[in-house]
Amino acid sequence: MVNSSLKDCRIVFMGTPEFAVASLQALVEAGYTVAAVVTSPDKPAGRGLLLQPSPVKQYALAQGITVLQPVKLREEAFLHDLQQLNADLFIVVAFRMIPEAVWHMPRLGTFNLHASLLPKYRGAAPINWAIINGEAETGVTTFFIDENIDTGKILLSEKVKISPDDTAGTLHDTLKVVGKMLTLKTVDAIANGCIQPVPQESTCSADKIPTAPKLFKDTCRISWQKKGFELVNFIRGLSPYPAAWCELAADGAAPQPVKVFAAHAEPTFFAENPPQPGALLTDGRSFLKAACADGFLCIDELQLSGKKRMTTEAFLRGVRGNFKAWR
Repeated sequence: MVNSSLKDCRIVFMGTPEFAVASLQALVEAGYTVAAVVTSPDKPAGRGLLLQPSPVKQYALAQGITVLQPVKLREEAFLHDLQQLNADLFIVVAFRMIPEAVWHMPRLGTFNLHASLLPKYRGAAPINWAIINGEAETGVTTFFIDENIDTGKILLSEKVKISPDDTAGTLHDTLKVVGKMLTLKTVDAIANGCIQPVPQESTCSADKIPTAPKLFKDTCRISWQKKGFELVNFIRGLSPYPAAWCELAADGAAPQPVKVFAAHAEPTFFAENPPQPGALLTDGRSFLKAACADGFLCIDELQLSGKKRMTTEAFLRGVRGNFKAWR
């Protein structure tokens, strides 16, 4: 139940993907007053390219919550509508960069839920990069938004261990649950005046802070010059989306793009003449691996362009052509 000090606290929630829905749903079910939701405009999707609402919009409409979908957050009409809501607090989860005209508006401020232990992994892809870099733990952080990206004063945080079997997908789901609880805890602390924001600069040396830049197609390409454990982390950190990828070359055919979702390392000592990075080794039935810096990377799950995700065994049963190497 929401205590009496929170009953009159009006909230505007800003977010777009499924990760944000968990926090919005938690606020609604806890009895907080969500005056409106701000989310991205509907986007074309599917074969028919029909306009599809964001997950946050779908949930908000089902709950009868007002939805605002500005193309630009500095639009005068949007700022006017936002002001008319008389909200006390804005909450941002997995949304765009917020201009000062927006985050400065509510009397209690605007806080963001970020999927890392700030100041580590500021940026668009914190879940992916934490796994790619082989971190043993990560977490979620709430912080007051300021004029820069993910640099505002920290409110609360919660640590989460990263297991060797975690992928970006499983860690996303874990942080989504931990994050929604931290969102509720943060709202309560702000509304009751018992929060003490801490500057990020006091928690970590600036030159040692890993970042989480946006992922692009070239970022996700596998480099066979890396060591096996690095490649395993790279693949885990991009699975299931956007997915690590490479090309598989065959005799007499153009290289085919392949997504790799799961793999394990096979360290191997070569006394002499180590294979070229990317050299392929397979028995044609049960295993498919590529040479890397310290041995082989054994592919466990993959997907050819236009095909379904499958195990290596299933891939080899249906493969056509004499594949020679990974690129």
